[in-house]
Amino acid sequence: MKKTMAVLLTAAMIAALTAGCGEGENTASKTTDTASAQPSASETAATEDSAEANTLEGKTTFTVGFDAEFPPYGYQDDNGEYVGFDLDLAAEVCQRNGWELVKKPIDWDSKDLELDTETIDCIWNGFTINGREDSYTWTEPYVDNSQVFVVAADSGIASKADLAGKTVVVQADSSALAALTGDDAEEENKALKDTFAELTEVADYNTAFMNLEAGAADAVAMDIGVAKYQIESRGDGYVILDDVLAAEEYGVGFKKGNTALRDAVQKSLNEMAEDGKFAEIAEKWDLTDSIVLGK
Repeated sequence: MKKTMAVLLTAAMIAALTAGCGEGENTASKTTDTASAQPSASETAATEDSAEANTLEGKTTFTVGFDAEFPPYGYQDDNGEYVGFDLDLAAEVCQRNGWELVKKPIDWDSKDLELDTETIDCIWNGFTINGREDSYTWTEPYVDNSQVFVVAADSGIASKADLAGKTVVVQADSSALAALTGDDAEEENKALKDTFAELTEVADYNTAFMNLEAGAADAVAMDIGVAKYQIESRGDGYVILDDVLAAEEYGVGFKKGNTALRDAVQKSLNEMAEDGKFAEIAEKWDLTDSIVLGK
């Protein structure tokens, strides 16, 4: 009996040892399989490229960040609706891509944060490319715009030279401000700025015109398209000086590297330029002479 028990115990120990060895071999085999399944550098790059190409799959909304006080490109009308040339363009792009347009007014000083945190898909609101070429992924220019000075018609100011000793107001973080004080500003413009009695920054152009009306400022430096709109809506009390401060072009700005979304928007804009829809929208907002896309 003891002999039989000893035999049985020996057999059990051998079985256990055999099972243990098999388990170790299987574990080693699984580890090797997992390691061999890791993608190579080229496979990883290909996967990343594929992911970039497919970033628009399942996209249903398109969120546009814009300054709600920048007519005629984007602003809030008397009915509380957000309207404008750029918003009409964005709406047509959305219709052609099956997206829902989300209009998101933003603080212009915070536009980069909004874009970097992906709260918005793009900045589309009379957004100047010049001087920002490397900061965003851009569409092609679609509007040729200039920076100009607006003064009261009876001010006696007829040229840039007459602004010496005057107070000039400009929107914060605007192209006009950059044209006068930016690192890439022309020396002529920097010298012009030094002749001003004061260069004052405000949050928006409505405030700028209020300063002009109240006599707290002698001139406003601003985009010509916005200047024309403001003058038409406020009557004949203002004029645009013939001297241009700076020439520039508008584009749609996307987060750096977001080429997939940029390409989809550009494709729709090109189609709109070809089929006449772009020109139709430009005519509605009296911006026909400023359009450069498709020309």
